[in-house]
Amino acid sequence: MFPFSLRRHGILGINARNLDYLFPTNPRQLYRLADSKLETKKIAQSIGVPTPESYGVIRFQNEVKKLSDIVGKHKSFVVKPARGSGGDGIVVIQDVTDEGYRKASGSILKSEDLQYHIYNILGGMFSLGGQTDVAIIEYAVQFDPVFDEIAYQGVPDVRVIVYRGVPAMAMLRLPTRASDGKANLHRGGVGVGIDLATGKTLAGIQNNRYIDNHPETGYPLRDRQIPHWQSILDMATNLGDKTEFGYLGVDIVLDREKGPLLLEINARPGLAIQIANREGLIGRLEAIDSTLPKLSGVQEKIAFAQETFAVRTPLRSNETILNAKAQRV
Repeated sequence: MFPFSLRRHGILGINARNLDYLFPTNPRQLYRLADSKLETKKIAQSIGVPTPESYGVIRFQNEVKKLSDIVGKHKSFVVKPARGSGGDGIVVIQDVTDEGYRKASGSILKSEDLQYHIYNILGGMFSLGGQTDVAIIEYAVQFDPVFDEIAYQGVPDVRVIVYRGVPAMAMLRLPTRASDGKANLHRGGVGVGIDLATGKTLAGIQNNRYIDNHPETGYPLRDRQIPHWQSILDMATNLGDKTEFGYLGVDIVLDREKGPLLLEINARPGLAIQIANREGLIGRLEAIDSTLPKLSGVQEKIAFAQETFAVRTPLRSNETILNAKAQRV
């Protein structure tokens, strides 16, 4: 009876997500475009969505020792696998010192250690399915100071679920000590729901439990205004509207100088976003299905989402079932 209980409360489960939304609307041949960060960058650039600057790509083992040439005079940079997932294999370098490469945590990586890590990336240690991979060297995002009070070491990001080119739900993902500075909920990061209409934060969750304050900083999570909110919705909606993905997770970071930048897209986005927003996705997805024929263009789709899915009262009616069954979604 449990799946029917979920649906009755409008909560999208993993099987319904796959059978009713992913498989019918995401052509299988497109998954490789979402699974490769290099391909994602190409898509974003083709439609004018900004991404972190690429300094270079290491494809072969004999190129690994050219890392210092690729980095050049940049003191901070990121090394990431093109086909990695869940933040695995990403190394953020904050400074280059005489001792080596200083990570965001403050620890030092010797040159040979970072090179060894890149060898592991090329060998497929962090890629989906263990396939051989390439290493991307790119600009290290300097997160917007608006997040100073509610982030731990790493870079927060905003995830927007876009369905048939319409933004359906969003959350802010925050790094913690438990997540090792990565904005990944499965590693212990914090998720915070966002009101699509205003860009203001709602409830917070960590390990599928509601929290009011960031576990490290102690500052409240609710009622914080996300900067550049309309630009974020524009970017996410354009990616959904101008690609063939029908159901998409769009992850965007906020740089203190460059503004919103696309981090990656996800053709199989998780469902914990419902817990952070204290509302199921089914009602929103069905509303999009019924209204889509009347909508034309990105701005109409955004306006519809902001009007229809605006948070007018605190969302607490589904809290009991969401808390009790959180592990299942």
